[in-house]
Amino acid sequence: MNLDPLLLSRLQFVWVIAWHILLPATTVGLASYIALLEGMYFFGGRAVYLRIATFWTRIFSVTFGMGVVSGIVMPFQFGTNWSRYAYATANITSPMLGYEGLTAFFLEASFLGILLFGRKLVPPWVHFMSAVIVAMGTLFSSFWILVVNSWMQTPAGYRIQDGRFFPVDWLAIIFNPSFPTRLGHTVVGFYITTAFVVLSVAGWYLRRERFVPEARRMMSATLWLLLVLVPVQIFLGDASGLVTRAEQPAKLAAIESRWDTQSRVPLTLFAIPDEAAAANRFAIDVPVLGSLILTHSLDGTVKGLKDFPREDWPPVAIPFFAFRIMVGVGLLMLAIVVVGNLLRRRDRVFSHPLFLLACQFAAPLGYIAVLAGWTTTEVGRQPWTVYGLLRTADSVSPSLTGWDVLISLAGYMVAYGVIFPGGAFVLSRIVRGGPMEVDVPEPVESGRPQSPVRPIPPEGAAT
Repeated sequence: MNLDPLLLSRLQFVWVIAWHILLPATTVGLASYIALLEGMYFFGGRAVYLRIATFWTRIFSVTFGMGVVSGIVMPFQFGTNWSRYAYATANITSPMLGYEGLTAFFLEASFLGILLFGRKLVPPWVHFMSAVIVAMGTLFSSFWILVVNSWMQTPAGYRIQDGRFFPVDWLAIIFNPSFPTRLGHTVVGFYITTAFVVLSVAGWYLRRERFVPEARRMMSATLWLLLVLVPVQIFLGDASGLVTRAEQPAKLAAIESRWDTQSRVPLTLFAIPDEAAAANRFAIDVPVLGSLILTHSLDGTVKGLKDFPREDWPPVAIPFFAFRIMVGVGLLMLAIVVVGNLLRRRDRVFSHPLFLLACQFAAPLGYIAVLAGWTTTEVGRQPWTVYGLLRTADSVSPSLTGWDVLISLAGYMVAYGVIFPGGAFVLSRIVRGGPMEVDVPEPVESGRPQSPVRPIPPEGAAT
């Protein structure tokens, strides 16, 4: 049997990343949400925020632990499967990955201990600041990981010597052309993902009339937040598209399944791309709208794939459909948010059975959008690891055999088949248990009066 080590290495990386990205998509937003809740308790002294913060901190700790385990595998693969990529780019990527560990991982890991176990051991302000620092750590991690990935998409600030990349301008490397919009788009996407998880849990509680005071506050605050974040995400996605058109036109052509360069481009809502014939089958087009969206001009021109050498074409069908899944899910999330805030005005947001049911099953939406967006970005970059400079086929380890990768891939599949279902089981038990009473002494802080911690109201009581 002839096993292709390049194909299997790519499949292995897909398997590892696809599972791992679900965890930062949870923890980045959840850490900021916990910091917000801890701040509301610290400054307001209301016990309901303490219970909600403690509940989500337990969930955060489990997902953070799973993220550490699954995240270790990624840099490990650079040495085992992608050694030529690691050798060529190490002078640029290694320092940034090192900064991620120093400024993010150790920061999160250190202060998470205080957040989990220090409630009775440190002053209230230290506990609150620990939540803020953990949230900052998750954002630092996103910053440095996206610096590396964005540089691979739009390399800048380098010189090439003897087949290796060397830094020339670190500011140009870090703030490369695609980094600012991709950072905003990714982080806001993570926030939205977390918000829909919170909305789902709140909807589940309200449908069963359990933990009603906590669920009402979770749902209310999350709907207000999403009313801002979802439109902002649409704006950031549009800005990322403009950068892609300027810096990676072949990727944009694949995403839109555009074969010929033309102006007044239609928007293709659906088609079956035929790469062999360089044509779309069963296309449903909206005239001119493509130019308006992609170039902000009715007469805008979009390059087609035929303007590029055939060997430089990305796969078309995968980014084409992945992008439309991402957009479709985004529009569905926007509809839920709009309906929720309209129901709020009628004072039915906490009791409308169909809306609560929709919220309960909305938890996967953010993850689907994140995976679809990641697929669009990474498959659209092919056939390059460093766009336009280093091909994926030239990045794989030279001595690797197909059997080597197949065995390691099988091992990862078995390991992840244990880790993720096991983690999901633990998380489901935490959710079923719900926010619990937290027995802490009344906080005392000189120079600022504190409100007493109020007892838990009966389930279903109005707040």
